[in-house]
Amino acid sequence: MKNTLTKTITYLSGSASALCLMGAAASADIVQADDVIVQFSLCVGSDCVNGESFGFDTVILKENNLRVFFNDTSSTGSFPSNDWRLTANSSDSGGDSYFSIDDATAGRTVFRVDAGAIANALYVDSEGDVGVGTSAPVVELHAVDGNTPALRLEQNASSGFAAQTWDVAGNETNFFVRDVTNSSNIPFKIKPAAPTNSLFVAANGDIGLGTQTPSEKLHMIGGNILVENPGPANITLDHTGDSANSFRIQVNNTARFSFAGSGQIEMELTSAGDLTTAGSVSATGFIANGTGLNVPDYVFSDDYDLMPLSEVASFIKANSHLPNIPSAKEINSGHLDLTKMQLALLEKVEELTLYTLDQQSQIASLEARLEAATALK
Repeated sequence: MKNTLTKTITYLSGSASALCLMGAAASADIVQADDVIVQFSLCVGSDCVNGESFGFDTVILKENNLRVFFNDTSSTGSFPSNDWRLTANSSDSGGDSYFSIDDATAGRTVFRVDAGAIANALYVDSEGDVGVGTSAPVVELHAVDGNTPALRLEQNASSGFAAQTWDVAGNETNFFVRDVTNSSNIPFKIKPAAPTNSLFVAANGDIGLGTQTPSEKLHMIGGNILVENPGPANITLDHTGDSANSFRIQVNNTARFSFAGSGQIEMELTSAGDLTTAGSVSATGFIANGTGLNVPDYVFSDDYDLMPLSEVASFIKANSHLPNIPSAKEINSGHLDLTKMQLALLEKVEELTLYTLDQQSQIASLEARLEAATALK
C-alpha cells in the first residue's frame, strides 16, 4: 500500500519553471476553490522531483502505481454515471506491463495494449480506415502480417451455445476457412490466380462455375465434372413432388441407372461396354461398331460347306428352327445378343442366296435341255 500523501503546490514563474506536485509532509490537503491554471508542465505522483525534466510532455504521472480515475457523481436516473479508469501496468509483483481502459463500475477491462506490441498494431487513418499492423490501411479493415494474416471467429459457449472456432486466413498458398474446433480441417480453399467467377452465387441462389449469369441452379461453363469416392459414387436427381420418380446414378464396378422407388436397376453398363436394360429400347436407328465382327461373307468362299437343303429340312423338322439360329426357348431363357443375331440372320440370307443361285442354275440347265429336245421334233 502507498503511504498517505499530502500535496504542496509550488508555483514557479519563468521560462524554464514548472508546476510540480510532490509528496511532502503536510498537515492537510490543499483545496483550491477556484480555477487552477498551469502555464508550463505538470507532474503528479509520489516520485515527482524538484527540477523534473518534462521534455515535450505537458503532464507526467510518476510513481509505482499509475491510474487515472473518472468518478462520475451523477445521482439522478436520467444522467449516465458510469465510472472509468486508465490503467498503466499491473500492480502485482510479476504482473503484466500494459495500458488499458477499464469500465470501473462493471470491473471489466474493455481495451488493452500490452507492452512490446508491434508498431501500428492498431491504426485509424483520417478516413476511418483501420490498420492492423500497418499505418497505411487502404480499406475499412486492413491487416498486415509476415505470415498468414488471419481473422478468428470464436464462439466461447458463454451464451449457452456449443463452443466453435473458425479462422479466415490467407497466404501465398491459398485463401482458406479453417475449422479450428474440428481438427483444424480446412473445408474451403481458393488458390491464388483462380479465374474470375470460378464460383459465383446469384441473388436467386443459382450457382455459376465460370459464369456470373447462371441460368440454372448449377450452371458450368467449360471443364468436366469428376466425382471421387472410395466406395460407391452416387448422384441422385430428387423429384421432391414424387419421390418414387427420383433418379439415381451409381458407379460401383458397373454404372447403374435406376428410379429410387422402383426397387430395381433399370439400366446397367459394365466396364466392357455391355449394356443391360430392364425394359424395351426404342430408337430411330441402330449403328453397330463393325470392328472385329465376324461378318458372314465367308459363306461365299469356295470352300464353304453349304448344308444341303435336304439336311436343312431335316434339321427344321427335328428342332423347329434354322441351324445356327437360337430357338424361342433359348431366347426367352437368357440375354439375346442382337448383333450376333443380325449376323446369324445375314448368314442365312447369304446361304439363301446361294441356294437361289444354285436353283436358278438348275432351272437354266433344264430350260436349255427342254429347248434342245423341242428342236429335235
